[in-house]
Amino acid sequence: MKYVLLICDDETVSPSMEEIAADPAYRAYEAEVERRGGTLGGARLRPVASATTVRVRDGETLVSDGPFAETKDFVGGIDILECADLDEAIALAALHPYARHGCVEVRPVWE
Repeated sequence: MKYVLLICDDETVSPSMEEIAADPAYRAYEAEVERRGGTLGGARLRPVASATTVRVRDGETLVSDGPFAETKDFVGGIDILECADLDEAIALAALHPYARHGCVEVRPVWE
C-alpha cells in the first residue's frame, strides 16, 4: 500500500539543503527506506512565502499568496513510500529526521 509522509517543520529552524545532505540521520533514513523497497517519490518544498493558494467559490477562482492556514508548522516536503502496512509506514516516519523536531503525518493513498 502507498503512503505519503507529510514532513512538517518550523521554517525558522529548518536546515539548509547542504545541512540535510551532510546529516548522518538523513542518510540513515534514506538507506533504511531504500533497504525496505525504496521511495516512489518525494520532494522538499520551498518556503511557504512562495506558496499560492487557490480556491473556487461560486464559480470564481480566488488566488491568494501564502499558505491556507495560520500555523507555525508547515508541510515542508513529502515522501511517497510503498509499505506493507501502516505499522511499517509509522516505523519509517519515526526514522525521518524531522520527526525529532517537527512532525511527520502519515496518510494512506487512494489506489
